[in-house]
Amino acid sequence: MPIKVQTDLPAKAILEDENIFVMDEHRAMTQDIRPLSIVILNLMPTKEDTELQLLRMLSNTPLQIDVTFCHMETHISKNTPASHLNKHYKTFSEIKDQKFDGMIITGAPVEQMPFEEVNYWEELTMIMEWSKTNVFSTFHICWGAQAGLYYHYGIQKQLLKEKLSGVYHHTLLHRKVLLARGMDDVFYAPHSRYTGIDEEAVEKNEHLKVIAKSEEAGSYIIIGDGGKRIFVTGHSEYDRLTLDKEYRRDVDRNLNPEVPKNYYKNDDPSIIPELIWRANSNCLYTNWLNYYVYQSTPYNLQEDFEK
Repeated sequence: MPIKVQTDLPAKAILEDENIFVMDEHRAMTQDIRPLSIVILNLMPTKEDTELQLLRMLSNTPLQIDVTFCHMETHISKNTPASHLNKHYKTFSEIKDQKFDGMIITGAPVEQMPFEEVNYWEELTMIMEWSKTNVFSTFHICWGAQAGLYYHYGIQKQLLKEKLSGVYHHTLLHRKVLLARGMDDVFYAPHSRYTGIDEEAVEKNEHLKVIAKSEEAGSYIIIGDGGKRIFVTGHSEYDRLTLDKEYRRDVDRNLNPEVPKNYYKNDDPSIIPELIWRANSNCLYTNWLNYYVYQSTPYNLQEDFEK
């Protein structure tokens, strides 16, 4: 599929080198096609890595996608140059009058803090409230999923005894749900977090449906209100070496991290890990775009639509 991005976005050259069709703004303007409009609220500290990971995930569909990156106005990023944000990102103030087919809210390394103590929590709640009337379906990732479950459904997060880090075995619970179409009965997915969710509260909430679950990692894919909101508690978008980078970072910080589970062969960090989650991850994003975004939106996004 063609992904429409800014001509000089650094991720563009990498994606093209991987034979992913990336269309710049100039070529897109010559085509009489209404692409899907997707806004990505990137809360991750390593924003450029996350840009690349998510654009890869969005690339496995014949749909044309126009991507807008958004960052928080109430938080100063320490790991991404201001020049990159100013050039390639919008703020909520700049997009709040627009409507989008879909939205992705990423994770963030703040899960050990109470939600209300995160310095951009108020702004994030404004965006999640805005999404009710301006976005057809929102895809929440990791801490973004915990934040969304808490804001929309009052589901509390829970501190784990130790960091959940690794590639975990999951079981598909509802094969006939469109989000799971084409997925295997059992599959692997990466997780990297210090907190989980109140599983009992999720099960009791009539607006939520758990689609896939792990005995070790808990609920993985949760559908809210029939697909208006999708919650993925892990990191299906992670690349082969993302967990490796996080592990080595924590080693360098003298945090004495456990070796990520089911990641390195024989738990040996000197061995390049196998990529065993990409196919189902691609399927997850493709199904979201097709069944919960593309098939639900009007041709004219500026028209009013029911939520």
